[in-house]
Amino acid sequence: MMHVGNSRLLIVFTRNPVPGRVKTRLAAETGPETALKVYQVLREYTAAVTQTCSADRAAFYSDEIPDADCFLEGETLAFLQEGNDLGERMLHAFERGFAEGFTHIALIGTDCPDLQREVLEQAFASLEKGDAVIGPAKDGGFYLIGLNKSRPELFLGRSWSHGKVLQETIDRLNEHGASFELLPQLQDIDTLEDLKQSRLWDSAYELP
Repeated sequence: MMHVGNSRLLIVFTRNPVPGRVKTRLAAETGPETALKVYQVLREYTAAVTQTCSADRAAFYSDEIPDADCFLEGETLAFLQEGNDLGERMLHAFERGFAEGFTHIALIGTDCPDLQREVLEQAFASLEKGDAVIGPAKDGGFYLIGLNKSRPELFLGRSWSHGKVLQETIDRLNEHGASFELLPQLQDIDTLEDLKQSRLWDSAYELP
């Protein structure tokens, strides 16, 4: 069924919160229970921030669509991620969103405790005048990518989880003549050092 109404869709990629299957790099340093605790805080925060954004919201789950979840409050769409790697999964999510009738789509994860509604609104404002928008992460990746049409060249035939993901994405946009804007740089939480540098470190965690 084609979507009618809001042209904006915010896609949230989320893993189902299972010990040992989330924040694996952090878990290697803190243990799976602490990593899960951090991830649940990040999910709740991301759910709250995205709830206020002037876009429809779609949660794409890693393993199964739960009966109840912080992302399923309101009229959130829910789908399963599909693909053999992160690139294929992101591309599929964008294509599903465009097939639903949305024309400005941004995709985020649940790793960024500094994400604000203003940044999301800036992303969609950028898509009103350009082809793409990217939110750079401090580790060389990105916390947000937004598009106005499907661009398989950004997602296929490449590797992920390294320090040049952002630059490679920018290079591919330039190679295809796509206009884009960069959002403020923010920090994802993937490791214990990331956590120590974040505002979550002062929260009530009983970390080893």
